[in-house]
Amino acid sequence: MAMEYPQVLCLWLFSLGFLTSAAQSSDRSGDPGRLLVLTVATRETDGFLRFMQSASYFNYTVKVLGMGDEWRGGDVGSGLGGGQKVRLLKEAMESLADQQDLVILSVDSYDVIFAGGPEELLRKFRQSNHKVTIAADGLIWPDRSLAEKYPSVRTGKRFLNSGGIIGYAPNVHKIVQQWNLNDNDDDQLFYTKIYLDPLQRERLNITLDHKCQIFQNLNGAIDEVLLKFGTERVRVRNTAYDTLPVVIHGNGNSKIYLNYLGNYVPNAWSYERGCVVCDRDTVDLSKVEEYPSVMLAVFIEQLTPFLPEFFERLLLLDYPKEKLSLFIHNGEVYHETHIQKFWDTNQLVYRSLKLVGPEEDLSQSEARNMGMNECRKDAGCDFYFSIDSSVMLTNRQTLKLLIEQNRKIIGPLVSRHGKLWSNFWGALSLDGYYARSEDYVDIVQGKRVGVWNIPYMAHIYLVKGETLRTELRNRNFFVLEKLDPDMAACRNAREMTVQREKDSPSPESFPMLRPPKGVFMYITNRYEFGRLISTVNYNTSHYNNDLWQIFENPLDWKEKYIHPNYTRIFTENLTEQPCPDVFWFPVFSEKACDEIVEEMENYGLWSGGKHQDKRIAGGYETVPTDDIHMSQIGFEKEWLHFIREFISPITLKVFSGYYTKGYALLNFVVKYSPERQASLRPHHDTSTFTINIALNNKGIDFQGGGCRFHRYNCTIESPRKGWSFMHPGRLTHLHEGLPTTGGTRYIAVSFIDP
Repeated sequence: MAMEYPQVLCLWLFSLGFLTSAAQSSDRSGDPGRLLVLTVATRETDGFLRFMQSASYFNYTVKVLGMGDEWRGGDVGSGLGGGQKVRLLKEAMESLADQQDLVILSVDSYDVIFAGGPEELLRKFRQSNHKVTIAADGLIWPDRSLAEKYPSVRTGKRFLNSGGIIGYAPNVHKIVQQWNLNDNDDDQLFYTKIYLDPLQRERLNITLDHKCQIFQNLNGAIDEVLLKFGTERVRVRNTAYDTLPVVIHGNGNSKIYLNYLGNYVPNAWSYERGCVVCDRDTVDLSKVEEYPSVMLAVFIEQLTPFLPEFFERLLLLDYPKEKLSLFIHNGEVYHETHIQKFWDTNQLVYRSLKLVGPEEDLSQSEARNMGMNECRKDAGCDFYFSIDSSVMLTNRQTLKLLIEQNRKIIGPLVSRHGKLWSNFWGALSLDGYYARSEDYVDIVQGKRVGVWNIPYMAHIYLVKGETLRTELRNRNFFVLEKLDPDMAACRNAREMTVQREKDSPSPESFPMLRPPKGVFMYITNRYEFGRLISTVNYNTSHYNNDLWQIFENPLDWKEKYIHPNYTRIFTENLTEQPCPDVFWFPVFSEKACDEIVEEMENYGLWSGGKHQDKRIAGGYETVPTDDIHMSQIGFEKEWLHFIREFISPITLKVFSGYYTKGYALLNFVVKYSPERQASLRPHHDTSTFTINIALNNKGIDFQGGGCRFHRYNCTIESPRKGWSFMHPGRLTHLHEGLPTTGGTRYIAVSFIDP
């Protein structure tokens, strides 16, 4: 029978009201206000602060349990334990058990990051159609014998991980109220036994998040995840199940990878906005009444080129010297003269200065521990700034910039010029050594700029003094198993469990017997700070050994030995032409000229200007000079490289259309003096073109001298130290060396493209 219109209308209104009520109920259960995050943390570690920052970003409501309590839950990172977390959760749930529509999210905090917000989390939880959802794992812990008791799954992860639990308050309460064990019993085993009981699993309506819709455990699953960069924020995507997990958990051995992800997730860095968090919690030294006190520790642990320049740059640091205490460990006898010069000049510059030399016979670990302990035992030491002699700082603001970044441990990015070798690692291999992170090259090359949480750093870093006196109290910080000192220190920072020391005045002075692990280490590439120099092939058998570093450390070699105005040749056309086709330009620094002369005089075997010369083909020199060849002091290949790098570009500029091979058979230093050889008769050079570099000053080091070009009746009588003539060698430019009337004149000559 057909239904009457009023009856249809009533039924329709009833249905509409039911649907509206259901929708309102659904919206209410999806209201972030009905979600409460419970986590256990006994102290504010770096990991905990990161967790709270990600929670704050998404506006989660978080209640922290156990803050300030002594941790009695065992060492969960390497064994069983964690029961204290269940006990604290049980106590917290007593007052929440009757709130039917309250959703509880119980997660770890030291190794967890939120990647999504409360709305997404609640939506995915409702879609699971269960009252409790627990994180799933591909690895079983702690009892492998229980594997067969787990329900089979067609796809997804099979095993339980207690690091993440979400459920309605009454159901969560029913689970944790069963806890009656000790704080150091295993929490995961407790939850596992409840889940594996079919009756309990059904009664409490528990499931696992098999496809990582909500929880992503990284241990054993790193190959499954990658970063997904969006316009608003960065997510972690599980490629195995094509999901975007909300809670990222760095369980087990995956904490280093979580740190890598935390450099981006949820909003730390993106391509569009760069580093979003770099200015968070920073300090401004320009607004402080008094600068912090810094222990500046210098370590010379191997033979190091350009050490005087290292100290010069250290002195140029823009920081009040009265706030700097200097500790120097020199492990090389060769460098004692360099240290002595620095000591004699600057011992009164700093607040204090302590020098430990090679006579102490300290290992590198012992030396570094000694330096760090100098800061630990000084309550007034606000920061410890360690720098190796292989670091060439070029930014005078380095120390200020690091302090202002306000991290417990932070270092400036430095790398070898033109190479990817730097002072940090972006990842570690399974055996704890170097592995290249996905972003390593971009960070070193400055394509991604920010402040990066990394697992390993060396050579230069800043540590807060308070951190050394609390979290990093180990006085043998640089000693661990058979690791190198820097690797030991980084591992200790990442994993150290601080023990109460014998000399503690009372237990209350350091109540945490076994506090959680992990002090984050950061590297910053927000600015150019300097570079690393290579020390591996430093030969100290010469008089001035840095001259030989043109291959290993080309930028430092250039800065020390090339004239400061050299680049103006190309930018401002800084060349002169005193005679036709004779070009004059700056090429060598004062230091280069002095050291080349010193090197030759140290060698001492001048030829005497004789015609008979076994050093050249045929054994006879028509127009001999009193000289020493570069090959005699082992400097031939270095000199030829100098010609290719610094002379050839000028050749292309002044001799248009000529492309030099940059090769020379005869490269030598000539010595003119009234007592030996004062001048040189007119001659052509056996070259396409010749360079003639003045190595000392006329009027100071010698009198007279100069060069006359006969064809043009043109004389150059005032050579400038470090400047070079360049002129054609054959046919047109017959020339002679004018008499040196006093002192000693030195020139460096090459017959190029013979």
